[in-house]
Amino acid sequence: MAHLTEDKNFRLPRTVLPRRYLSTVTLNMEERTFSGSQTIELEVTGATNELILHGIALQLGKVTFRAGTTQHSPTSIEPVQQSETLVLRFEAPLPKGAASLEVEWTGRFTEGLRGLYQAGKVAATQFEAADARRLFPCFDEPSFKARWAITVRIPSTPGLVALSNGAVISDNTEGTLRTVKFQEMDLLSSYLIALVVGPLVGTPEQQVNGVPVRTWALPEKAHLTRFGQDAALAALPRLQEYFGLPYAYGKVDQVGIPDFEAGAMENAGLITYREVALLLDPASAPLSVQKRVAEVVTHELAHQWFGNWVTMVWWDDLWLNEAFATWMAYKIVDSWRPDWRVWLDFDAGKAAALHLDALKSTHPIRGEVRNAGEAGESFDLITYEKGGAVLRMIEGFLGEGPFREGIRQYMRTHARGNAVADDLWRALGAASAQPVVELANAWIGQHGYPLVSVKQEGRKVTLSQRRFYSEPGVNSGERWPVPVVLRFEDGGGVREHRFLLREEQATVTLEGSGEVKWLFANAGSTGFYRVAYDGPMLEKLAANLAALAPSERISLLADRWALVRAGQASAADFLDLASGFGSEEDDAVLEELVGRLSYVEGRLVEGEDQERFRRWVERLLSPALAKLGWEPRAGETDRVKLRRAALVRAVGVLARGGQALAEARPRVVKVLAGDKTALEPNLLDSAVYMVARAGDSALFDTLQEKMKADPDPATQRRYLSALASFEDPVLAQRGQDMFFTDTVKMQDVTIYLGGLLGNRTGRDAWWGVVQQRWKDVVGRTGGAPMLLRRVVEALGALRHRQQLEEAKALLQAHPVNEAQQAMAQTLERLSQDVALSERAGAEVVAWLKRQP
Repeated sequence: MAHLTEDKNFRLPRTVLPRRYLSTVTLNMEERTFSGSQTIELEVTGATNELILHGIALQLGKVTFRAGTTQHSPTSIEPVQQSETLVLRFEAPLPKGAASLEVEWTGRFTEGLRGLYQAGKVAATQFEAADARRLFPCFDEPSFKARWAITVRIPSTPGLVALSNGAVISDNTEGTLRTVKFQEMDLLSSYLIALVVGPLVGTPEQQVNGVPVRTWALPEKAHLTRFGQDAALAALPRLQEYFGLPYAYGKVDQVGIPDFEAGAMENAGLITYREVALLLDPASAPLSVQKRVAEVVTHELAHQWFGNWVTMVWWDDLWLNEAFATWMAYKIVDSWRPDWRVWLDFDAGKAAALHLDALKSTHPIRGEVRNAGEAGESFDLITYEKGGAVLRMIEGFLGEGPFREGIRQYMRTHARGNAVADDLWRALGAASAQPVVELANAWIGQHGYPLVSVKQEGRKVTLSQRRFYSEPGVNSGERWPVPVVLRFEDGGGVREHRFLLREEQATVTLEGSGEVKWLFANAGSTGFYRVAYDGPMLEKLAANLAALAPSERISLLADRWALVRAGQASAADFLDLASGFGSEEDDAVLEELVGRLSYVEGRLVEGEDQERFRRWVERLLSPALAKLGWEPRAGETDRVKLRRAALVRAVGVLARGGQALAEARPRVVKVLAGDKTALEPNLLDSAVYMVARAGDSALFDTLQEKMKADPDPATQRRYLSALASFEDPVLAQRGQDMFFTDTVKMQDVTIYLGGLLGNRTGRDAWWGVVQQRWKDVVGRTGGAPMLLRRVVEALGALRHRQQLEEAKALLQAHPVNEAQQAMAQTLERLSQDVALSERAGAEVVAWLKRQP
């Protein structure tokens, strides 16, 4: 049997099952080493003389197997690198029934951001997908749930705080060591166990239905914990009510970690966060930052039920955790702060997933995951955003009530256990009496999504579907059950018509009477599909933009642009449509418009034509900015503030308007001097970026100093991004030199890499450095799977065909094996960007010349 563990796709046999871990770990914070001892209570279910569990870079000491009154020592202990396992062989078969394994071991902190690692002053763990094995010898697969009783021994340094999943039940000091024992936890998978030790300060304890909640940070950042605490206090009771189940893990601790790979991690009872996803000052934080923190906090709390209470069997159902938590976070935040209109932010994430899912190199929501290493590639837009969008689409089809009842039934049936996707579909089907299995499995098991083409003649609407590809000329024959919701206006007002499009083509007759003034074929933009309208229908929609909901106006722009990329519409037609949005007053729609126009400016025009395009954008949108002005008025709503921010981005960042830069520069100088009132918070990112882009060495020095000193993580990120944007060649070089220094934290290397590749002055030189020092660039991630993926994705900022060919050659010669999907997707997307530039650039230039 041991030879099987040399296969990296090896999964643990179920002949030995863990029931309870009693673990003690001693941390040497100065030497960054640890030692451990634990008893694992087991059940032996089948005949075997081997006991296999996971462990990476752990040196095992004494090992004893006990069953009843007998004890056995292994005849050999073999670490197997490929499968990251430890094979314990015994002379005779292990007796069936209850048993225990006593293990002692030593190890070192991990150099990257996984396992147990050092993040500044804090020692922290990150175990998902499969890194608990870097600290504990354990059964490190999600289906091996067990109880956990953890004790940690740490230095008796004053002010040092130790946190784990359970509450502290004893804390004793003996000499130079403190022994902290935590409450035993109910059944959990190993990836949900956590430990954090550092000089942390927490908010005062507050309770929600008897559950204590605290938010922790380093002392200098303690004043930034209030908002994250309030978000948790708002989300927790709403989640309890939705699921119809109490919170199961005794307490909620939230901790900001100074260096962290992901946005956050849903460890039961001890949720860990990248600081920028938890900590903020609401007086100075842009609304986008506040919404992001609220969404992340709620996402992680939703996991306490969907993922922790009921857990996937294996990583191919990771989407069950992440898609549900993504969808649920927006639902809960929307109920808490409806004025934020967070479903429009959800749509922005969905749009990014639609872009990725139009590639030939996409993957299904639920795909084969052969080993834990491959699971790391599943943490992407398809799993989170497409998965969440499909759940929202299914909820819209079933109705909120039946959908929630199905979720509650699923939770009751699989409480404290593991489940697969079909378990969820069956529960939803039973609650709704609808064909959920057919609908859901078609969407989670199939690549891509449909383009729904619409043609209207009177009250008859013909719908047809085929798979949408962003590459021109690519076709395939897949079909979906598409829950289409048509919204239209006739003589009787605005109506809706629902239809499940199963076939390649179908015709529906609209109820009502009178002329159909306009028709939108994805009401509320809740469907995960694109729409192509015939010419007359598109003209009617363009003439009735005010009748469409903001989400629908966003979809109209996004779908039309997607058709341009796919060679099914002209760039000139898109710009004609965009020209009708000059008086747009919705901030979310403006953000969509500015995003699409930024792509045109950045990739489709150069030189004098680029300058001509900028002036067109300025003429289109600067009157609206001039009307609003830069200074907020008393009683101004968030909608107005965000509209101003979108217009500043358009006129100042995209169009590089001289007047906008002149308005921004003195305000940024005052902000850097400590005057937080000099700029309305929602303008900070754009203003600092545009001023830095044209800045001098004194400004570079100031931003570098402020980035290091400011405790606010959002401010630190803003200044770091600005340091990558200086376009003076000497300062662009200084920004590049920073990349390989500790000034850029490991968690931020991919953001900074992308910023440098987006710098128009420094890009070509930096790309040369990246190619020459690719091994060092990749090494800056510490091997963290998510960061490796993002390093590859950053290459998508390249522009021309020569750079595309160089990127292909680089990744062929030096592949990032942990990011195979990202390599394929990035090169495919970049290839399409280059082809679009070559195909549509002249068309945009000709269109510009026709403008007054």
